[in-house]
Amino acid sequence: MIKYLLSASWMAIASITLADTKLEILKPVLPTSKAPALSPATRENVIIYKEPGRYGGWPANHGLWQWGDEMVVGFTSTWYKSTTTDHRIDRTKPSYEIQARSMDGGKTWKTEENVPFADRQKEAKPTPLTEPLNFTSPDSAIKFCFGGLHAGPSWFYTSADRCKTWHGPYAFEVEGVQGICTRTDLIVLGPRDCLMFGSCGKKNDGKEGRVFCARTTDGGLTWKFVSYIGEEPQPGGFAIMPSTVRTKDGTLLTTIRMGKPKASIELWRSDDLGQNWTHVSAVTGNIGGNPPATVLLPDGRVCVTYGYRHQPAGIRARISSDEGKTWLPEIVIRDDGFDGDLGYPRALVRPDGKLFTVYYYNGPQEDDRAIEGTFWTPPHSH
Repeated sequence: MIKYLLSASWMAIASITLADTKLEILKPVLPTSKAPALSPATRENVIIYKEPGRYGGWPANHGLWQWGDEMVVGFTSTWYKSTTTDHRIDRTKPSYEIQARSMDGGKTWKTEENVPFADRQKEAKPTPLTEPLNFTSPDSAIKFCFGGLHAGPSWFYTSADRCKTWHGPYAFEVEGVQGICTRTDLIVLGPRDCLMFGSCGKKNDGKEGRVFCARTTDGGLTWKFVSYIGEEPQPGGFAIMPSTVRTKDGTLLTTIRMGKPKASIELWRSDDLGQNWTHVSAVTGNIGGNPPATVLLPDGRVCVTYGYRHQPAGIRARISSDEGKTWLPEIVIRDDGFDGDLGYPRALVRPDGKLFTVYYYNGPQEDDRAIEGTFWTPPHSH
């Protein structure tokens, strides 16, 4: 149970920051196509966080980590309020950034509130990182955060003990890049060498809406701009929230959430560590607006999971065996959502080969808002 000790002033503003402010009005919308869909070969749903009157949301803005059977996921907890024009949250009340831990491979979870980023009112001002990080340390984790209304600034926290204690916040800046809105999307290249992918402000309207790649070779002390991915969207449009994997041959594949009019997920490819990018394919059509969670399966295939905000609302996925050139039919992991206020997944592959996708979800009642997860395997025929 959350301890309600925080006042509402600054935290109410923070709840807007961490929510998906690009959510469209919550009205029933018919699917955009009637293409045949597949079902997982196996599927098991679990509850990670659910409290009466509370609203758990947006794991994609936080992180998901695993060390064998120990797993940690971050998310936001705020207050439920009935509305049809926004997330069903009460923006006059505080929100909390917390995490949950499982010690049995994700079957059961315990909420942890004693983290330095839980109380944003008391959060220290970001300072420069002074000691280089070892990105290959086996028990380490990094969590990126952002402030403002999706217009920066950004900072990060580090942990050397499996998210039990966190250090920071540390300032995050990339020369020449404005309005950085980072979530956690990293590709580790070596002990001091790491690529990061984030969203930033557009030059044409200053709003969050373009994806960039940056790199550190000194353990995070400094980050240098590498490239933008794709052209800058037109005013009113956006490209945000990348999710990136690196194949065995070193190819980078990053999926990006697109705004209106597409509201799709698009895949881009780089064969030179992010210097240059080529558009590969549209992973989805219009899904109503949701970020991707991209992983590599043990056999090398690419799997992208996402929230589906049309009706029937739920969680879906697509798999490619040729690095995104073509995609198998959509896999419907869940289609029992109350409405489209759901998704924002994080995903990983368990040691037994099963996929585990974490997301925020609703239903069967209107006021059900929880952090849930699904263990699943792809259809046998594919």
